[in-house]
Amino acid sequence: MDINGKVAIITGGASGLGWATAELLHSKGAKVAIFDMNDDLGQERAKTLGNGAAYFNVNVADEASVQAGIAGVQAAFDTVHICCNYAGIGTPSRTVGRDGPMPLDWFKRVIDVNLIGTFNVIRLAASVMAGNEPVTDDGCRGVIINTASVAAFDGQIGQAAYSASKGGVVAMTLPIARDLASIGIRVNTIAPGLINTPMLQGLPEPAKASLANTVLFPRRLGEPQEIAHVAEMLIENDYMNGETIRMDGGIRMQPK
Repeated sequence: MDINGKVAIITGGASGLGWATAELLHSKGAKVAIFDMNDDLGQERAKTLGNGAAYFNVNVADEASVQAGIAGVQAAFDTVHICCNYAGIGTPSRTVGRDGPMPLDWFKRVIDVNLIGTFNVIRLAASVMAGNEPVTDDGCRGVIINTASVAAFDGQIGQAAYSASKGGVVAMTLPIARDLASIGIRVNTIAPGLINTPMLQGLPEPAKASLANTVLFPRRLGEPQEIAHVAEMLIENDYMNGETIRMDGGIRMQPK
């Protein structure tokens, strides 16, 4: 799919991986809708991009919120061709810690945002994409990109909730790609490793260097722009479908 002239929704688009992807797609001629809950930063980001960009306050785990956001995108840009799901949470918590068992509500919250929230956006965005005229010779009407994590495969101590949520994203990628194939929508997932996002940027330099040293090669943290380039490839390569791509420098996470 040619990115130029297409309309892209990017959840979690005000920072980190989402912002890097928003910048890249906008630079290639896409109209970009940033879905986030940080109003000040989201509005600033849309202003930075300028024409062809808009911000919407959207809680991905809330059906009405996503419906309203997508309606706003349709009003502003007419339709949706691309949906990149980056919104997520992931504070660690052990199954049983010093204060007793992990609060069940916390486990549910992580699943609600990372897994159910991703599916919520997928189903509603895909419903709009289904009404598009095909934009490729193969009959493609839309592209969906999800974000998992290497924690889906190599979950560390304290990552039971996060790993379960991201494992669910990986597991539903192929079934959803199969569900949407008949209407010309491709679905893929990126599983990032240690990426230099705001979460890691707050760590002391020695801690970041220690993490970087666990990467096979190159021995550094990944950059958000490198994830954005994978998203770009997944949009443009019409034969990529139903896949999860680890983007991690070859790392295999240790227990802690």
